[in-house]
This record gives sequence, structure tokens and C-alpha cells, in this order.
Amino acid sequence: MSSVVPELADRTVALFLPNWVGDAAMATPLLRALHQAAPPGTRFIGVMRPLMEDLFAGKRWWDETIFFEPHGSDPQHHSYAVAQKLRALDVETAVLTTNSLRPAAVAWWAGARHRIGYAKYGRGFLLTKRISVPRDKGKKIPYRMVDYYNELARVMGISTSSTQLELATTKADEAAADRVWLDLQLRPPQQTIIFNCSGAYGAAKLWPQEYFAELARRVASELDQDVLVLCGPAERERAQFIVKESRHPRVFSLADQPVSLGLSKACVKRCRLMVTTDSGPRQFAVAFEVPLVSLFGASYVIWGENPTANELPRKIDLDCSPCQKRQCPLQHHRCMRNLTVEHVFEGVVQQWQSTQKQAA
Repeated sequence: MSSVVPELADRTVALFLPNWVGDAAMATPLLRALHQAAPPGTRFIGVMRPLMEDLFAGKRWWDETIFFEPHGSDPQHHSYAVAQKLRALDVETAVLTTNSLRPAAVAWWAGARHRIGYAKYGRGFLLTKRISVPRDKGKKIPYRMVDYYNELARVMGISTSSTQLELATTKADEAAADRVWLDLQLRPPQQTIIFNCSGAYGAAKLWPQEYFAELARRVASELDQDVLVLCGPAERERAQFIVKESRHPRVFSLADQPVSLGLSKACVKRCRLMVTTDSGPRQFAVAFEVPLVSLFGASYVIWGENPTANELPRKIDLDCSPCQKRQCPLQHHRCMRNLTVEHVFEGVVQQWQSTQKQAA
């Protein structure tokens, strides 16, 4: 390290992590940069939603975890309680990956002398190092989130150019995936293609479930691949529908398994390739260097783009897309409904053939 970073030197640093799974995964290059720049004696505190503990399991990014969920049922995860905990730990620096006013206020209440983040939503006065959102003639410019987070390191004088995401699986995660392969009698991972049909952000990101079912049938019958449909607790019915309507014995899902982020990571890590909506598990494939066919409609491709990813985007051009809305404001959802199974299947074949060449 060429010089000491004042915000890290022999300090306790609170890292306020993103609230969305995919965003949190895209923040891992920032975490790595901070660790590489920190001298001995620096102590890191991870401040996050409880859900994220499973996402980051298997990596030693922090010395202690504090759960922060302002609208959750546990009062100990609310703003004032979190500020008190941070103050008791003598936190001197807060790195804010989230953009809302509340995390900045918590860092201020906690007594952090250095507060680094983006000056959005009127919170600039609470920050000691402010970053402006990229704009052109007053209009926000779409940007890669991995670069957006890395800028928090650069403003502290930390040189970082790596965009490689960094996730891990635990022994328990791998054992759970082994049980899935055994229970469902899946063939070896190199004969398995993962489907991720989720969209926690909103219905606008969802590709029709009947399209997924047709695609699954074609992948299983024409490519002789097993299909495993990922799901979380909220997507079990959607996954079951895809399996049923595919009408093929080599299409399976996690709907009847004890699902978790750890299990999803382990399943993605071992599969041949992934077909996914623009949702969190897409970034698992990026982290584990699994080839992707990604489906876009309402969202900008660039948001989750990564130079390290082997990714083939599938989208159609419409005047109304991308709208960045949770629900289609025009109520026709053409950005996804007009994205045909044939177009997506062509992408799957292209990526599948590329993995064959690499194996050879």
C-alpha cells in the first residue's frame, strides 16, 4: 500500500450494504478494494438486512455483523437501535452503498466522523465525502452498478479497477445442493441448465411463465439437458407451473426443497449455464463465471452489466422500454411478452455450444 487511507487507518469502519441481493453481490469488488487498502488494525462492521447474511456466507468481509431493517418486526434492527450499537463500537467511518436518507442519518447519529456516500435524496449535508450521480445536461446517465460502488473507494483515494464479483458457498450449501441432485435424480451438473424466473423488484421484470415452460421443454428435448428451476419462497407456485406445463420428465424445480440463498448459490455454481431474468441470482452466475442468457425488458442492461461476465442479453427495442418501473405503466408488458421463446432459445443454443467448445 503506497499511502495510508485516513478513513481506514486503525479505525472501525461500518459498511452499509445494499438492500437488494443482486446489488449486494455487485458491491463485492468495493469490499475487496477496502480490505486490500486497509492496514492492520482496521475493523469492519457489516450493516445489512438479515437476508444478506446468507448471501455473504463463506467470505470474511467483516469482523462483526449488525442487522439493519428499519421497517422489520425486530426493534433491535431499527434505526435508533443500530445507531446505538455502532456508537458503542466507536465507529469512525461509514461507507454508504445505499442512497436513502436514513442510513446517512444512522451513521451521523452513531458519531461516525467520516461518512462517504452519494449525495442523493437531500442527504448531502450528512456526508463528509459526497459523490454526485453521473448526469448529462441534468439527466441521470445509466451506469454499471459495479462501477457506481467502486467509486466509493476511489473517492477515498483507493485505486480500484477490478469488477470481478466475489461470492462463496459453504460446506452446508454444497451439501444441500448434493441432496437436491440426489432427491430429483438430476444428471451431472454439466448436463444441467438453471432457470431463474424470479423478479422481486416487480412484475415488470418477469418473463411469462408459460414462455419459461415452453423454453424448458425445448431445452430438455432438443438439447438433452436437465432443467432446474430456481425459486425463493415467493416463487414456488411459479416454479411448479413451469415444471407442470413443460410436460417433460427432465424439468425439475426447487419448489419442494428447503430453499435458501446458499442453496441457490450452490446450484448456480455447478450448472452448465443459466437463463435468467434481471434479478439477484443473475449475479451469482457472474460471480461463479457461469455463462448466462439474460432477459431484459423494463430495466437497463447496463445496470447489472459486468466486463467479466460471459453474458448474452436478450431484449427487444420498444419506445417505452426500459421504463424502470415495477409494473408496466401501459399495462401491456410488451417488452417481455414480445420477447419470443424462439429468440431466447437461439441464445441458449449459442451459449450451450460455446461451453461445448470450451470443454473440448
